[in-house]
Amino acid sequence: MKKVCISGSGLFTPAESVSNDELVIAFNAYVDRYNAEHADAIAAGTVAALAPSSSEFIFKASGIKARYTVDKAGVIDPEIMHPQIRVRGNDEPSLMVEMGLVAAKQALANAGRTAADIDAILVACSNMQRPYPAMAVELQHFLGAGGYGYDMNVACASAAFGVQTAVDAVSRGSARAALVVSPEICTGHLNFRNRDCHFIFGDAATALVVEPLETATGEHRFEVLGTRLQTQFSNNIRNNFGFLNRSEEPSRPWNDVLFNQEGRKVFKEVVPMVAELLVSHLTDLGIEPNSVKRFWLHQANLSMNQLIAKKVLGREPSIEEAPIILDEYANTSSAGSVIAFHKYHADLKPGDVGVLCAFGAGYSAGSVVVRKL
Repeated sequence: MKKVCISGSGLFTPAESVSNDELVIAFNAYVDRYNAEHADAIAAGTVAALAPSSSEFIFKASGIKARYTVDKAGVIDPEIMHPQIRVRGNDEPSLMVEMGLVAAKQALANAGRTAADIDAILVACSNMQRPYPAMAVELQHFLGAGGYGYDMNVACASAAFGVQTAVDAVSRGSARAALVVSPEICTGHLNFRNRDCHFIFGDAATALVVEPLETATGEHRFEVLGTRLQTQFSNNIRNNFGFLNRSEEPSRPWNDVLFNQEGRKVFKEVVPMVAELLVSHLTDLGIEPNSVKRFWLHQANLSMNQLIAKKVLGREPSIEEAPIILDEYANTSSAGSVIAFHKYHADLKPGDVGVLCAFGAGYSAGSVVVRKL
C-alpha cells in the first residue's frame, strides 16, 4: 500500500459572470409578465401570484453575490432563462470535456506531470451530458492519456468520492497516477423561474492529480491521511431527468426534471450529518479538530458552512479556517470544495492539516484529510 498525495489542482472559470442584480432583473420581468397574463385567475384565487426576488433576499438566504455561467445571454433573457448551448458534432469535444480539459491541464502543470503519467481519469460530477460513451473516456482521448476512465455521480459530493476512488487505485498500484475532474454546468439543470432556488448555481470545472507520495514533485503536495464517505437516502434534493422521461405516462412537467430541493429540511438534516462525519473522521485519525488549519467545505450556503465549522470546532470559524468562494462562484456542486482548495492552499506550511469536505444530494458526504508536505 503506497502513501498517496494530492499534488496538483486546476480550475476552469467561464468568462461570463451574472450578478445578483442582473439575475433579479430577469426574474422580476418574468414575474411581472406571468402575473399580468394570469391576472384574472389570480384575482379569483385559483392561481397564486408569483413574488418578486431581490439581491438582498438572495444574499441573506445564501451569501451569494454572483455566479459564472457558460451562457449569460440566455440566463438573463426573461424569454429564455437558461443557458443556450450550441449543438456540437459527435467528432467535436463535448462542452463538459472542453471545460474539464482546461482544469486537467492546469492540475497536471501544477503537479509537474504530463498526460502520459496518468493511468486513471475519473469524471466525478452531478450531471453528465450523455450516458455513454463516458465523459471520462472522451476526456482521456483529448488529453492524450492512457489507462482507463469512467464517470461517477454522487451529486455535490462527487469530487470527494472521486478522490477516495483515485487514492484507492493509486495506493494499490492499479494506476500510477489519477485525475479527478469535476466539470459542472449547474445552470443547465437550474429552474431560473423558481424564486426559492433561481440564484443558487453557477458553472465551473476543477481537477486534482492524485499520485504516489514517494514520486510526487509538485510544489504544493498534500499527503492523504484518510478518506471517509457516507450516504443516506433523501428526496429533499432531487433531479428527475433521465432516459426514461419520454416513456413515463403521464409525462412529467418540465420543472420536475430540473433541480428541486426542500431547503430548510436539507439545512436541518445535512448540517449535523456532516459535522458528525468530520468529527468522527478526525478523531479516528487522532487529530484534534482545532488543530486543523483549513476546512475546504462544499460551497452551497454561507450559513450552512459556518454552522458545520462551528459544530466541528466548538467555536466560530475564522474566514482563514473556512474560506468562502460561493460569493463569487455560487454553488458549483462537486466543484465547490475543490475551488476552495485550489484558491486557498498555497499559504499552508509543512505539517499543516486540512480537510476537503463535500456534501449534498443523496444525502451524500465525503471528507478527505490531508497534510501539507
